Amino acid sequence: MELSTYLHEKKIIVENALKDIASAWHASPAPLRNAMEYMLFSNGKRIRPILAIAVCEAKGKSSDNVLPFACAIEMIHTYSLIHDDLPSIDNDDLRRGKPTCHKVFGEATALLAGDALLTEAFRVMADSRYTERMNPKVIKQIIFEVASAAGAGGMVGGQVMDILFEGKEGTKDILNFIHTHKTTALIRASVRAGAICGGAKVRELKKFTIYGESVGLAFQIKDDLLDAEGDEEKVGKRLRKDVNKQTYVKHYGLIASNIKVEQLTEEAVQAIRFLGENGARLSEVARFIGSRVA
Repeated sequence: MELSTYLHEKKIIVENALKDIASAWHASPAPLRNAMEYMLFSNGKRIRPILAIAVCEAKGKSSDNVLPFACAIEMIHTYSLIHDDLPSIDNDDLRRGKPTCHKVFGEATALLAGDALLTEAFRVMADSRYTERMNPKVIKQIIFEVASAAGAGGMVGGQVMDILFEGKEGTKDILNFIHTHKTTALIRASVRAGAICGGAKVRELKKFTIYGESVGLAFQIKDDLLDAEGDEEKVGKRLRKDVNKQTYVKHYGLIASNIKVEQLTEEAVQAIRFLGENGARLSEVARFIGSRVA
């Protein structure tokens, strides 16, 4: 199966599962529900949940095992985008080729839609309707993984540093902190969630962690490159807006940043060599992340 076909099929699986989850929001106020669904179903790439599924499958397990957690991670990612776009943070008007959530529903509703998506994500992971066949210890371990990646020691911590050092000279160490926390942490958690659901042993989990950290950092550096030299119509959001932020392009330049993406991609591929042929799809996904144009 071609990678493009695989990504499309898994995206459909994720979105159907998300629609099932969203059906439980019928009792919520319509403006809130509409704002949540507006961003959740705004044609995202679904890279994080697809990574979780691909890793679980690489370990020979059904994607059904990891799907609730994959969806929860996508909900957390979506909440972060809604909040990131707010006037108090990045003040963006466009996301995925259409107006941002606060532009359509207002700042207050957008803020609360993000809050609701974050909270609902943890409800899904703890809801026996979705995880009744899972070992409670595994559920607890994955919830811990996701919470650690999304919270103060992960994504949120990285976002705060991103804000604090906007417009400042910064350092490569600060840049590394921002990128490894704001973006890489949740992608690493996606990979580890898939590995845990797949029954990965401790030694294997370490390899998957390297894979997740490598593709996660490659993803963010590629974002830096796309902001600097990408096509706004293809990317679907306002570009050339990160000139005052801590980016790889700012601290290393275009050439070195592109080389770093290539190095990280190869590190990811090497990390999963132990899977043999079962790791072929993960290698393709890593290379896709490093070469994407949107």
